Amino acid sequence: MYSLKRYFPIVIALIIVFIGALWTVHKKNSSKVQEKPFNIGTFTRTRGCARHPNFLAKLRVPQPVAIDLSQKRYKGLAFLYGRELNQAVHLKTWEEFDYFSTYALDPKGNIYLTPMPFVSVKEKTFEFQKNIYFLDSNSGNLSVWMSLDEVRATPNNPFGVIAVVYDCDDSTIWVSTIDESSYDKGRGVIYHIDIASKKILQSVKGVDALSLTLLKSSKGKFLLMGDARKSQLLAIEIREGRALDNPIKLLKLPNTLEHIRKIKVRGENLLELQTIPFSYTLIAQTSGEDDRRYYRAIWNSATLSWEIENK
Repeated sequence: MYSLKRYFPIVIALIIVFIGALWTVHKKNSSKVQEKPFNIGTFTRTRGCARHPNFLAKLRVPQPVAIDLSQKRYKGLAFLYGRELNQAVHLKTWEEFDYFSTYALDPKGNIYLTPMPFVSVKEKTFEFQKNIYFLDSNSGNLSVWMSLDEVRATPNNPFGVIAVVYDCDDSTIWVSTIDESSYDKGRGVIYHIDIASKKILQSVKGVDALSLTLLKSSKGKFLLMGDARKSQLLAIEIREGRALDNPIKLLKLPNTLEHIRKIKVRGENLLELQTIPFSYTLIAQTSGEDDRRYYRAIWNSATLSWEIENK
C-alpha cells in the first residue's frame, strides 16, 4: 500500500503532462483549421454598370478617359484623355473641397467621391472628411451629396470617410469610415446607403476598410475590403442586400507594412491589389509612386488557396 502511495504523485504528474500534450496538439490543429483559406468560389471579370459623365461627350472628349485623383498635377480631380493620357479636363471649382480618395460611377455617369486629407491639414480639412461628394453627370457641378455627422476626423486621425463602391444590383453605395480607429484599435464603420432616399440601410461596425470592391462568384456576392490595420484582404458576404456576419480573412500579404488601397478584378479568379504603407497618419498619402506596390492574387480552385505574385 505504501509503495502505491509513493508513486501516486508521479502518476498524477504523468497524467497532467499527457493532458497538456493533448491540449497543445488540439490547439495546433484548431489553429490550422482556422487558417484554412475561405472558399470564395470561382469568379471572373464582368462588365459593370458604370459609365462616364455626359458632359465629357458634350466637350467631345474622346475615349479612353481616366479619372485622376492622384493630385500630381491637378487638385481635386481631373479627367485624363488623349495619347498617353496627356490631356486633361479640370475645372477650378473642383478644387473647392480639397482632395479626394476614391470614386464610384453610376449608370447615369454621376460620380460619388470620398475625401482624403493630403500633405497637411487646413482649417476645413477635418470638416471635409465627413462628407460624400457628388459630381453631376450633365453639368459637371461638384457638391456635398451627404454628410455623416457622426464622423469626426481629428489631428490624431485625420481620416474619415475613405472608400466607396456602387452596387449595380440595387442602386446603393457602400461607404467605409475609419475616423474613430487607430493603429491599435479598429472602430471603423461600413455604411450601406440607398441613393434615392439617402437612407442608411445598414451599418457594419468594427471594420477598418481602406478600400472596397464588390465581387460575384460561384459562392455568392461579397464585399471585398483592404484592411487598414493589417496587411490582409477581407470579405463580407452580401445576401439579399445585407452584409452577413463578421469579415472573413481571404489572404495575407507577404509584407506586413503594406495595406491594400485598391482592389480590381482583372480576369478569371484573378485580383489585382495595389498597396501602400498606412498608419492612420498623412505620411502614407504623401508618399510617391515608389511606395506603391502591385500584387496579383490568383484563386486556385483546385487547391482552394490563393497564390500571390508581385506584379
